[in-house]
Amino acid sequence: MKNALLCCVTFFRLDALYIHMAYRKTSHLGGPVPKFGDYHVWKTLYCIAKYSPLGRKSLAAHLKIGEGSTRTILNMLQDDGVVAINKNGVILTKAGLDIWKTVKMDLHAVRIPELTIGKCDCAVRVPGMAGNIKFGCEERDVAIKNGAMGATTLICSNNMLIFPGSYYPVDQKIENRLRDHLDIMDGDAVIIGTASDDDRAELGAVTAALETMGGLRIRRELDDLLTYRSTGSELLSLAFAIHDLVGGLPVCAKSRDNLGIRIEEGKVIDNAYTGAVLEEVINAGTTVRKTAMSGPYKGIRVIVTPIELDNKVIAAIGVVDIRSMAGVNNLIRLKSDDE
Repeated sequence: MKNALLCCVTFFRLDALYIHMAYRKTSHLGGPVPKFGDYHVWKTLYCIAKYSPLGRKSLAAHLKIGEGSTRTILNMLQDDGVVAINKNGVILTKAGLDIWKTVKMDLHAVRIPELTIGKCDCAVRVPGMAGNIKFGCEERDVAIKNGAMGATTLICSNNMLIFPGSYYPVDQKIENRLRDHLDIMDGDAVIIGTASDDDRAELGAVTAALETMGGLRIRRELDDLLTYRSTGSELLSLAFAIHDLVGGLPVCAKSRDNLGIRIEEGKVIDNAYTGAVLEEVINAGTTVRKTAMSGPYKGIRVIVTPIELDNKVIAAIGVVDIRSMAGVNNLIRLKSDDE
């Protein structure tokens, strides 16, 4: 394997970076990292279906993730034809309504202290998913991994709520309490997330429900945080991954239509950056290795490669080989199995 950066970007599918990019620790400086996952994309569809037309600021308030991340979600959904944005706000398109039907779930804040351990509970009805439930511990584990204290799973069999893996029925008072808020049908699953606050309870319940459904199946691009409009903050985690991979060498990145970032020594030192070689690679669509002729790295070797999606260049990312100034060649390498 010759070049660490080239190998990484060539073979590192963008959707495989999703978890790393969405949840990377914010120990580095230089602006916020977008923090959203399938839950927030699903909640976006839920809110638009429920409150449409909905303005971006109002949607951000519902999602509680900030307008920048909300804009990124809407851009991806709009690019995929799921939503339309007009002067009145955001609405679901016909394709979006069809998609929503496949992932539609009902949710409601409840209080079920007989079954849960947190101060706040959120119940989610997962239509027709009783057959996908095993023992309920799987949903509990997913909820915990996503910040909840736990989750209790029930299934509806013969129009009666029971605990999965047994025929033990739920107390009728508890069932009535759940049916007061959810239109539970035979074959449905009900997941009750529990946490110290409402937001974590809902996040745990919905994420566990999405896992039960097999995740959001909209298109692969909805798992990608990068587009040709991505900001420097949205490129941050990819850039830091490359920065770590090449032993701390400076890394620069920008999308096609936005200014980018420049990283040195584990910190963002410029969050509105562009460079001649970055622009050259975006226009040419091919990897470039050359000595920079201008900018902060003038006279230093750089290697820049395009990031493509659907055979279109959406961004470029590069490494500055400052160690070449000491006369050492071929430093950006990965050892082969034979070395």
